[in-house]
Amino acid sequence: MEGRPLDTEDDDQLVARAQRGEVQAYERLVRRHADLAYRTAYLVTRSAADAEDAAQEGFVKAWYALDRFRPGAPFRPWLLAIVANEARNRRRSARRLEDLTLRVADDRPSGGAAPSPEAAALAGERRQVLLAAVNRLPEADREMLACRYFLELSEAETAGALGCRRGTVKSRTSRALGRLRGVLAEQGAEALWAPAPEGGGQ
Repeated sequence: MEGRPLDTEDDDQLVARAQRGEVQAYERLVRRHADLAYRTAYLVTRSAADAEDAAQEGFVKAWYALDRFRPGAPFRPWLLAIVANEARNRRRSARRLEDLTLRVADDRPSGGAAPSPEAAALAGERRQVLLAAVNRLPEADREMLACRYFLELSEAETAGALGCRRGTVKSRTSRALGRLRGVLAEQGAEALWAPAPEGGGQ
């Protein structure tokens, strides 16, 4: 696309244009949110192929549902709710977030130089311990923690993606963290992962 003229437009502007039938505007929204949509679907399906299909189908369904989208509402959580629902429909027996946990942990910035082999091995061991602890939590807790800490969605975006109230996100996150700390304590690894308490996140 010449000069990529839509790059400077925000989601609200692009959605308004897409609602008028401008396919190019919707294509820009797809490109802008494709990665997060895929990661959201992967969180649910634990399958790269299923996540890709779910994300693509979610974008198609969102396109056909644009006339029901409320102007002024945030687009991203609305889209992620559709993608997550599509992913749940495709999921068969996935009950763990192992691959997602490892993938997202590997993608986090290391803060500079590449770690030594010893540090990398230790980090891998810690991820495995965290993985085992997260997998022992109820599915609702796993999804909540993944949205807030692995996908790094805001409270409002998590509420939209999981279909609950923002206040519910805060209380459920707190309970899930408490249960995770309990599981880690049972494993003698309570200091492994301790996200800072939320002070009213976005």
